[in-house]
Amino acid sequence: MSTLFPIVGLLLVFGEPAACTTLPDTTVVLENFETDAEGGLPAEWRFFSRSKRRFEAADRLMDAAGRFFVMQEHGNRFLRAYTTGTARRISLPSEAFHWDLPGLPYLRWMWRAHHLPEGAREDRVNDSGAAVYISFAKTDWLGRPLSIKYVYSTALPRESVVSTGNVKVIVVSSGLEKTGEWVQVTRNVVEDYQKVFGTAPPNAPTTITLWSDSDNTNSVAEVDFDNIMLTNLP
Repeated sequence: MSTLFPIVGLLLVFGEPAACTTLPDTTVVLENFETDAEGGLPAEWRFFSRSKRRFEAADRLMDAAGRFFVMQEHGNRFLRAYTTGTARRISLPSEAFHWDLPGLPYLRWMWRAHHLPEGAREDRVNDSGAAVYISFAKTDWLGRPLSIKYVYSTALPRESVVSTGNVKVIVVSSGLEKTGEWVQVTRNVVEDYQKVFGTAPPNAPTTITLWSDSDNTNSVAEVDFDNIMLTNLP
């Protein structure tokens, strides 16, 4: 079950107290999978049906070819995504979290790549072993939500940006570097949105989506996710 745990550290400022105002350092643990059952899906995550324009239970879409499931290792629970020649995604709707983007501009998470889709390259063959989507209320001219897709790319270097219309892909981890180990990623979503869309973002994202796909390359992707956090700490 998703849990909102604020972790607040107060910065003490010496001097005239009336002359300065300091906001506390804040980190909100959005999801760490610790209360979810092994082998199952995290409790509050759903599948968004684009055709029906609504969230549905995701378990019926999980099968041997593609699935998300909670695992445990050395006393720590995390989420694994596995796809072979297919794509799977699960989303956390805004009703399940409150993200004050101006106050908590940074998104932080950890992921680990065991297998990335062979031959994938987001600017040519659009498979990503792992992705974290952030979607917003603003839409393009077709009414599609604007989204940032942070990816663990097979072949593109970090900080590559690929535009696919309403979705802007930003490579934040790369198979060109060492894989098989946990990697922590921290992104300033406000700055990234301004960079790729050219305007300030809405104050609150509408959806967070975890994604894995290997359908275009008909290969295998296997990745882990953990410790998704919102913070004002870079």
